[in-house]
Amino acid sequence: MTGLVAAIVCFILTHAIPAYKPLRAQLIRALGKAMYLTLYSLMSVAVVIWLAVAYSGAPYVEIWQFGPWARWLPLLVMPFACILLVGGLAQPNPLSLSLADASKFDPDSPGIVAITRHPVIWAIGLWAISHLPVNGDGAALMMFSLLLLLGLTGPKSLDGKRRARLGDDVWISLSATTSNVPLLAWFKGKARLRGIGFVPLAGGLGLYTLLILLHERVIGLSPLP
Repeated sequence: MTGLVAAIVCFILTHAIPAYKPLRAQLIRALGKAMYLTLYSLMSVAVVIWLAVAYSGAPYVEIWQFGPWARWLPLLVMPFACILLVGGLAQPNPLSLSLADASKFDPDSPGIVAITRHPVIWAIGLWAISHLPVNGDGAALMMFSLLLLLGLTGPKSLDGKRRARLGDDVWISLSATTSNVPLLAWFKGKARLRGIGFVPLAGGLGLYTLLILLHERVIGLSPLP
């Protein structure tokens, strides 16, 4: 369990220290922006791998027993998490994490961003909160609590960074038809859910099906009740 605690501490530090602007600016001046981003990316990947290995090797220490109802929670929540994850990575989004070209983002047709401007981070949060009740051991509690913390605090941190990068006027214009909290902009009449696209829905449900099929083989436990 000590290894998992150490990995969690390093994970938090790798996200907290760069958020301290004077230190980040000093590192960029010393290393150059390209080298800083490269080294930080490599370090982040290494820490995530360490976290996964430490979690898989942590001893099982039961804290609570879950009832049959708990198995239904991830089954019902994960389809939405998968849709947000696939849509968030596949569609342009200058306001948050995405693998697509941010310059192609259209605020009048924002796609998955109409649901939330941080779909990838909310996908992680939904994954974490849906898996907490069904994993009643100490290692899972630490791991999923960390991911839930990331899901809850990440959007605010990213909002600040993207707003500083884009400028107030551009950020306000691009975010006018979306919200941090999923569906809040839709409830307020600022967003339309039409045009989310085929890729998020088909890709997300396909990913969900794949996770169901591989869960027992990879994790060792069936996700089905």
